[in-house]
Parts: sequence; C-alpha cells; structure tokens
Amino acid sequence: MAAGKGTRMKSSLPKVLHRLGGKALLAHVIECAASVSARQAVVITGHGAAEVEAACGRFSPSAGAPVALQFARQEPQLGTGHAVQQALPLLADDGVTLVLSGDVPLTEPATLQALIAQCDGQRLALLTLSMVDPTGYGRIVRAGAEASAQVRAIVEHKDASAAQREIREIYSGIMAVPTRLLRAWLARLDNKNAQGEYYLTDIVKFAVADGVAVVAHQITDAAQVAGVNSPVQLAELERVHQGRLAVALMEQGVRLADPARLDVRGTLSCGRDVEIDVNCIFEGTVSLGEGVRIGANCVLANCSIAAGAVIHPFTHIDGEKLGVQVGEGALVGPFARLRPGAQLGAEVHIGNFVEVKNSTLAKGAKANHLAYLGDATVGERVNYGAGSITANYDGANKHRTVIEADVHIGSNCVLVAPVTIGAGGTVGGGSTITKSTPPDSLSVARGKQVSLPNWKRPAKKTLS
Repeated sequence: MAAGKGTRMKSSLPKVLHRLGGKALLAHVIECAASVSARQAVVITGHGAAEVEAACGRFSPSAGAPVALQFARQEPQLGTGHAVQQALPLLADDGVTLVLSGDVPLTEPATLQALIAQCDGQRLALLTLSMVDPTGYGRIVRAGAEASAQVRAIVEHKDASAAQREIREIYSGIMAVPTRLLRAWLARLDNKNAQGEYYLTDIVKFAVADGVAVVAHQITDAAQVAGVNSPVQLAELERVHQGRLAVALMEQGVRLADPARLDVRGTLSCGRDVEIDVNCIFEGTVSLGEGVRIGANCVLANCSIAAGAVIHPFTHIDGEKLGVQVGEGALVGPFARLRPGAQLGAEVHIGNFVEVKNSTLAKGAKANHLAYLGDATVGERVNYGAGSITANYDGANKHRTVIEADVHIGSNCVLVAPVTIGAGGTVGGGSTITKSTPPDSLSVARGKQVSLPNWKRPAKKTLS
C-alpha cells in the first residue's frame, strides 16, 4: 500500500519515495517482496500516483531478480480495506496475498517467510508485536489471556474501549491471507467506525465468523514494523538501518573505527582485513578488496578498490554509470577526486587535489599534486607534475591525450589534446604542448625569459 500523502513529512515528495539507506522506502518493501519469491507485486498508489509509478520503474534490486510490478489506483483514499479492494482485480485466487505498507522499510525476508508459513494457504496470518506504549495502533483481541489463545479481532485505537486500550499486543499492518478468502471478506466491509473508513482489519471478524483460523506471528523487533510518518522517524530508522549494516560488516571481519559514523547508501562488499575510518559514505555499488584501508571522511560511489589499496582521508570517488577502478596497492588522496571512467593500475599514486576523469593510468604512474587528467591514457611509471593539466575540451568536442611509458611531465604544463607524448620523453615545466612529441626527447614550449636590470617597482603614493 503506497497511496498515502504523508502530511507530516512536510514535503512535496510522496512519502514512500523518501530515501533510507540510499533507496526509496518503497524500494525496500518491493525488494523484500521479491526476496520471498512473490509472483508479482501490486503497488496501490494514490497521492502522487504518477510520480510513484514512474519511480518504481527506476528501482533496481540490490540482489536477485526483480519482481513483476503492477499498479492499482486508490482515488480517493477511503481506508486500508478500500486500498486492497483496488488491487483485487489483479490478484489470482490460487495464491496468498501478502499485505505490506510502502512506508515500512525494514521488515526482514525471514519474518515474511515465517508469516507465509503460518498462513499455509489456509489461515489468516497476522504479524504482531508487543509494545510498552501501543497508543495509536490496532489491538489484537484474543479469546483468552494466554498468548496462544485464538485471535478474535483487531480493534483500531480510536474504536477501542478503555479495557482494550490496555492490550499491548498490536497489529503491525502486515498480513498473509489466502486470496480466495480475502476476495469474499473485502466485499463485506463497511465504514461504520470512528474514522468513517473501510478497515482492512475488519476481515479478522469475518474470518472468525466463517470458522477460518486466525493466527499471529509475534516478533520482538519493533524496527521491522516501524513506519515512517515524519522526518524524525525517518532519521531514527536510518540509524537503525545503518547500525545493522555496521554489525553485519564487522561480523564479516571489517574493522570500523566507529560503527555509529558509517553510512552505506547502496551495496558495500568487503574482503578480509578491510579498515574503514569515521564519517565515510558508500553509495551505489562499492567493492573493497582484501586489506583495503579507507581514511576518514571519504565518499565512495560505484567503484571497485583492489587489494591493498589505500584511500586517504577526504577523497571523493564517484564512478556513476562508467565506474571507477583502483588497482592493487594504489594510493589515492588525501583530497583527491576520481570521476567516472577513471581506471588506476597497480601501485598508481594519485595525490592531494588531483582530479582524474575518464582516464587510464598504468602500473606505477604518479600524479601527486594539484593536477588534472581528463580523457587521458597514461603509461607505466609516468610522473605527472604539480599544476599540470590535459586540455581535453575544445569548446565542442572532447579529445584524448596519450602519455607513453616513462614520461616525465614538469610542473604547470598544459597538454592540448589530441596529443601524444612519446615514451621516455620529458616536458619542461611551464610548457604548453600542442603537437605530439617523439620518444626520449625534451620538449619545452614557453615564452623566453626576459630580465630587466636595475628595475624598480612603482612606489605607493602617500597622502599629504
């Protein structure tokens, strides 16, 4: 169900598209449905329906195959029962309908599998939780005081009696129900209640009346059923999510300087003996090889870092669609920037305030200070001087610079592409190179130095 407006979010963005862990809340829910081998997912939209439906087409699963999506519109929004009624034409009677909420992102697949097993195609299965303060939630009413007693009803908080409000077991909003039974029960709903809405929870009393067993799968992890209704709640769940990811990484052997200061906004895979310092952000798909060290305050997105590489503090790597690759034993940073298409070979050094874009650097190449390499092919053991740049753009098109093996580029040089610097060559500092140079040559292209003897600087005028 993804039709709600989310007024308390105080945002023009539909609530289910707000992001947690780098993905929309709804994307988490759809991924969870896919992970339990759902035949299809029917997304019930309402507020911002066109935006939500378009966004669903851009979701990409973090693992496994995507689930087939269909959409049902709920306009106007007349309650949870009315919402599910809109999806009925798209549901096959030979299956089990699993009802999920688009703003509840942290339900685990194992929990849903257990709920589906409880349903077994025959029973109405409810996911429940005991809460110290159940205010606002629907209460689970059982036939007796025992935890194993038959569930008789769900009573919404606004409709509950004083005695019923003392009940601490609440309905999470998640259920599994045989579709053939759900179809008949939804047809019997009415809106004779405090909110004037069609409650999905009323199907419990219909199941009881029809002699269908109603079972509850009770969990203790409140975060799995916590919904997002405000920026405060979103931030709280973000920290829960990041905490779980941090624990999982540490259980795999990753050393985190401070688990509370880690943000994974995508997929992060790590080899043995990886070390990650504080305040690092990982986005998209990131792979860290064995023994990689990530310094403090780095941002890494869509990149692969090979074994033994060191990413020094304050480095920004973002591969976007082209990706970035950092070779074994490479040293990057601090304060370096690797942009899409950067491919660094083994033992490459990229130093402070160096930017690399769509360029390949072979083994042992170095650009240690204040430099730019764009659309370049750099050979082995090249030394690229401070302040040097490849001028790759002529105002209309990009051109490539080739720097062959063992070249030395002096400081403050401009290599105007397209140009090739021959193997073993040297470019003198301050040169602007516009033509290709032969191998093993010294190339200097700069204005002649002029010195004027006995020259004096102008003196400042004094006010009288």
